Amino acid sequence: MYAIPKGIVFLLEKLRRKVVRNYKIPTLTIAGSDSSGGAGIQADLKTFSAIGTYGMSVITAITAQNTEGVFDVEELSSKIIKEQIKAVCEDIMPNSIKIGMVSSPEIILDIAESLKKYPCKYIVVDPVMISKSGYSLLRPEAKENLIKYLIPMAYIVTPNIPEAEVLSGLKINNEEEMLTAAKYIGDHYHCAVLLKGGHQINDANDLLYKEGNYQWFKGKRINNNNTHGTGCTLSSAIASYLARGENLENAVKKAKDYISGALAAMLDLGQGQGPMDHGYVLDKKD
Repeated sequence: MYAIPKGIVFLLEKLRRKVVRNYKIPTLTIAGSDSSGGAGIQADLKTFSAIGTYGMSVITAITAQNTEGVFDVEELSSKIIKEQIKAVCEDIMPNSIKIGMVSSPEIILDIAESLKKYPCKYIVVDPVMISKSGYSLLRPEAKENLIKYLIPMAYIVTPNIPEAEVLSGLKINNEEEMLTAAKYIGDHYHCAVLLKGGHQINDANDLLYKEGNYQWFKGKRINNNNTHGTGCTLSSAIASYLARGENLENAVKKAKDYISGALAAMLDLGQGQGPMDHGYVLDKKD
């Protein structure tokens, strides 16, 4: 059994004491639904609650998936997506917004146009393109709109290596090339970038780039194959901490600590690549 580091245990206790106070802070996720609950909207809402913010959602697509793969995707209409954004933002304006799966060019444009009416400083874009099982979650023709309309609205984007290669047009084979790609994305789209390691580049080290400054967030890969929804969870955790008033560096650090704890809890569900334990914080006793 993997032992949770003392530093993470200390953070968990602080989180638990602040949950009630922070739960009044609204956060919004705009993403697809994962019927198995491990990624997408479901993972985002679990993360918001675990960290202690009040979660709201705008659903962009319904997926039929489980721990073994994605079997079908049905996009919601532009009309209902725009109406969801309007209904939420005109009543409970979020302190931060996380954007995940947005599969079509029309949906991307509608989201961008809608959010212009409800300015929010902290927009976290997770440029979801392909599921871990290899299912394409972003139409090829939608990439242009993602890059043209949505990425420039972001406070921070959180691509993995393959996604960063698409956004930068550069090949990434080592940490030096991670630096080059992060700088290109950040400078070109005027946003912060958290370029996630892994994918044969390093163990679990992520690179934060913001306005010419770099910071590595070192991590040790946890021996757990149940990593479904890690990207969704990390970006929604960052959004939660930004909503709570943390600066970007602290938000990234605490988000990485949270996801490390969720992996270290060793939840084992399903017959494939299962989910993490998003609620491990809440399971701990005072």
